[in-house]
Amino acid sequence: MKIDQTDRRILDLLTTDGRMSYVDIGKELDMSRVAVRDRVQTMVKEGVIERFSVVINSELAGKGVSAFFEVDCEPSHLVEVAETLSQNPHVASCYQMTGPSTLHMHVLVEDFPRLEKFINEELYALDGITRVESHILLRRFKSRTGLKL
Repeated sequence: MKIDQTDRRILDLLTTDGRMSYVDIGKELDMSRVAVRDRVQTMVKEGVIERFSVVINSELAGKGVSAFFEVDCEPSHLVEVAETLSQNPHVASCYQMTGPSTLHMHVLVEDFPRLEKFINEELYALDGITRVESHILLRRFKSRTGLKL
């Protein structure tokens, strides 16, 4: 699917407010509600829009500690480790990165004792991990909630 300027403008509006109605988008872009709906449905069908979701402020929702991890794995264990970590409710995201079988992971927990428990009992307990590096978030300047096109 080729994304044109109108699609980009629709995506920008939805990125800013995912609950914006087709009528309101149409008013912004001088289009009918039906034309906006058809374009959005096409972008959903083609996979341009993967899903609609809500963005939660993790700190206000009780997850006051945000930590990022680089987890090096033995190549033969990478997929197993990634799948196990991806099922953990504290893991917000988990990606395979370039490098020596490295996973990049974002973890949200209630407090530092819970982070310590996650590291010692849930992360270090996995077979195949060769190195773990962690970084604690001090302050958020920008958090991507959508791609501006």
